[in-house]
Amino acid sequence: MSKLSIAIVGLPNVGKSTLFNALLGKKVADASNYPFCTIDPNVGVVEVPDEKLPVLGEIVKTNKIVPAIVEFVDIAGLVKGASTGEGLGNKFLTNIRDCDAIMHVVRDFTDDNIVREGSVDPQGDFEVICAELIIKDLESIDKFISSIKNNPIESKTKKFALALKLKSELEKGILAINIDLNDDEKILLKEFFLLTAKPYFIVANVDESTYQNIEKYNPNLADVIPVCAKIEFDLSELAPAERAEYLFDLGVSKSGLERVIAKAYHTLGLQSYYTAGVKEVRAWTIHQGDTAPQAAGVIHTDFERGFIMAEIVSYTDFVANNGWEGAKIKGLLRHEGKQYIMHPDDIVEFRFNV
Repeated sequence: MSKLSIAIVGLPNVGKSTLFNALLGKKVADASNYPFCTIDPNVGVVEVPDEKLPVLGEIVKTNKIVPAIVEFVDIAGLVKGASTGEGLGNKFLTNIRDCDAIMHVVRDFTDDNIVREGSVDPQGDFEVICAELIIKDLESIDKFISSIKNNPIESKTKKFALALKLKSELEKGILAINIDLNDDEKILLKEFFLLTAKPYFIVANVDESTYQNIEKYNPNLADVIPVCAKIEFDLSELAPAERAEYLFDLGVSKSGLERVIAKAYHTLGLQSYYTAGVKEVRAWTIHQGDTAPQAAGVIHTDFERGFIMAEIVSYTDFVANNGWEGAKIKGLLRHEGKQYIMHPDDIVEFRFNV
């Protein structure tokens, strides 16, 4: 895949726009303290932090380093009733459809100066947003069912049966991505373009004091990434050396951006591989389990169609032997065919016919 797109979703004033600004390292979104200050979605592209790239660049003596990228889309704050148009929510929900994953931002900080628009607690935040997404999906499913329920042929198809199953489970409050489906149903599910079928993860916007003890953070939600949007924005305005020092003082090993992107990759089952030459060093994003031809196709579709083989060295061996030639001399350069499953951190040169 060439680009990962993540929708930042949450109730008004939970810190979405401040977090969005911090992730981009500059002030882009309006972070004013009133609901619906974001009407149209802000879109920003962020380079994926990757400490391997400069190391590879130094070895192959290139001046061009191209990291993988992630697109963040700051969706305007949703409120209860958004699925029926409350707070302009219908438009906002539509904006989520084009993204690969949803990052739920929930509020877990106390600030009397920040309007708490419908927000009660992290669990409550999450449940309100999920309810609105479910209602919107039920609307789509109901339209499909109504359109063909009287058709004697279409009403006997697997897709119609799945629609009835989805309706039943969604009405119980179960997100589509959490519904137990067989392989055929999972394929058909994609044809409904449901919001709740998208992979998601949760980020809790916490107080500065909580952020300094994030190892002990224990919210009333499972598998949550704690981030302090205010601190992240302060970090984004510092030089790299100062940023590292600030993180060290906070007792945090990685910035919120690094942890958010790592979580997004894990949620979507993604990994990176690298190409390294004098012209450029670049990180490419692929799905876990992709074959060498599929990985080549991310660079160009012609590479996948005309794939012959992949010359591969692991990142560790590449660095330890100072590049391609040293790895080749040590017998560490491998020739892999069409069935090869890509490993994280593979350094690759593809051979192909045009």
